[in-house]
Amino acid sequence: MDIDGDEVQKGKVKVLLEVKRSSVMFDMNFQLEGVVLIPCDRCLDEMELPIESKNRLVVKFGKEYAEESDEIVVIPEDEGAINLAWFLYEFIALTIPMKHVHPPEKCNKAMSSKLKKHSAKRVDDEYEGEETDDMDDGTIADTTDPRWDALKGLMDNENE
Repeated sequence: MDIDGDEVQKGKVKVLLEVKRSSVMFDMNFQLEGVVLIPCDRCLDEMELPIESKNRLVVKFGKEYAEESDEIVVIPEDEGAINLAWFLYEFIALTIPMKHVHPPEKCNKAMSSKLKKHSAKRVDDEYEGEETDDMDDGTIADTTDPRWDALKGLMDNENE
């Protein structure tokens, strides 16, 4: 399918579509399963992301095209056809999480080292967001931004 969307560029997704027809509408149930290729947020290399989704779309006949809700679409009676490509793209795009990164040790090594070099806070690829053991005596170093300390003081004063 040739869709001009930014989120998903490539992939292989199997779609199972069940259609129930009545005199005034089509009730469509989609089951999607497959893999999409998207850029890793950390190193920008392509990564495979498995997806699985169940979606519903109701297509009604009316005078002009309208989207009544996320699941209900009205198409003109005289047209009598609907292209499902954009709906399939949206179903796939909605399954992609906000943050998508390679598993530990799978990121592009050159890009990861540049990211570490230019980051304000050094981030370990495997344990992103966790505190690091920087002290010689085995204690965990407190790596908070000093600007937050003033705000913490305000909260302490408010609680007293």
